[in-house]
Amino acid sequence: MELQLLPSNKIDKKKWDECLNSSLGPLIYASSAYLDQMADNWDGIVAEDYSFIMPIPWRKKLGIRYCYKVPFIQQLGVFGKTAQEDDIKSCIQLMFAGFRYGDYSFNYQNKCYGGKRCSNYMLSLASNYRSTSFFYSDKLAADLSKAAKNSLQYERGNVDEAIGLFRELYKEKIQGITALDYDNFYRLCYLKEKENNLIVRKISSDKNILSISLLMKDKFRIYNLISCTTQQGRKALAGHFLYDSLIKEYSQTGLIFDFEGSDIPGIKHFYKIFGAIEQPYSQIHFNRLPYLLQLFKR
Repeated sequence: MELQLLPSNKIDKKKWDECLNSSLGPLIYASSAYLDQMADNWDGIVAEDYSFIMPIPWRKKLGIRYCYKVPFIQQLGVFGKTAQEDDIKSCIQLMFAGFRYGDYSFNYQNKCYGGKRCSNYMLSLASNYRSTSFFYSDKLAADLSKAAKNSLQYERGNVDEAIGLFRELYKEKIQGITALDYDNFYRLCYLKEKENNLIVRKISSDKNILSISLLMKDKFRIYNLISCTTQQGRKALAGHFLYDSLIKEYSQTGLIFDFEGSDIPGIKHFYKIFGAIEQPYSQIHFNRLPYLLQLFKR
């Protein structure tokens, strides 16, 4: 099957999004609107009549184009009803032909041999809350009983509160997110808010924010893009209370709650106590630069 590597301005965005949404495992990160807002530049590998697609975000340095991991985009890869293992290999070969260097994350549906295995966790919200919470760990059930005694309020929050607290709490820990990345993310959030696809929820006590999550949704999933809890909030078990409240609010919607990671042991354990199921994906790093530049980039 003939494949083309097209710049984003040459892509039929309607056909692109139709292909994504009809694929076996659609993800919001690969939608044209999300990529347009968040990626510095992006190209797309397109099969005939958009039967399958693969987005590739890129930057340029020293005249060399390279793939990069875009902040707030967890997984990309090949999407489509018909994409087979050989099609995925062909897409990878075409990416290597167009880009000499980079990092790339394939989605959980793609078989990518030799990649680094990364953890992601999700929870079905098809059932009612009572059925879903039946699979909570005993420790979580006990912690939620304690949290209920801490005068916590579950409320709507806003974009500024969520991003502001996230930047304040994690400015030393999270590297690689620039001011421009945050500006792009703000614009994406306001776009999704207009579509009614943005969710911001917080836990407060005495008007102080203890924990907050910013999420986006599509027809299939709720994506936990930003989540943070203050030191005071940890003591009050506000994070536990926040996720439980979100699960309660969106139970029986038929959506999947996508926790978005993580490989950090403490966070993995936290997501698992809610009964979340692991759905791993793969990351690759490649360096096909000329030998002297390879040495420089190591």
